[in-house]
Amino acid sequence: MIWHLVAVFSAGLGSAGIAFLLRSLSKQKLPKWIIPALAGVGMMSYQIYFEYHWFAYQSNRQPIGAVVTSNQTSQVFWRPWTYIYPMTTVFTVVDTQSMQTRQAKNLTLVEFIEYRFEKKYIDVVTHQRYVMSCTDAQIIAVSDEKKVLSKQPVNVDPDSVLFNTVCSTSK
Repeated sequence: MIWHLVAVFSAGLGSAGIAFLLRSLSKQKLPKWIIPALAGVGMMSYQIYFEYHWFAYQSNRQPIGAVVTSNQTSQVFWRPWTYIYPMTTVFTVVDTQSMQTRQAKNLTLVEFIEYRFEKKYIDVVTHQRYVMSCTDAQIIAVSDEKKVLSKQPVNVDPDSVLFNTVCSTSK
């Protein structure tokens, strides 16, 4: 977070320096307000760039075997440009390296961990362990101690990226 603030201020100083240079080259014919105006434009430009490239940056940092299974875009009223082009604020990743496949009563069960990344004022990462029945296309959340957290399994679309990622190893 501190490095992000340093980058924003550096973008502002760099843009103000360019405005100062332009004002000097024009022999002071450009108005004085151009310096803080370009500083603000530079800071806003960097901030918008950072927000829109957050998803690509975070997804590229994932280890080998991690597969992005979903992402969510959002629109925020204090960022009016997100109404034209919504930005990704949440995505989920499945760790394929830690999946465990078991056979039980004619069912193929795969245990896996799903990580959820959220872009807030600081990045938030949560994880949840699941067991998916590849035979019935159902999923249920379990605790780290492998106790069932919900009473009813949830149906999963067999064409979804999550289902294909998790059940591709069990076929």
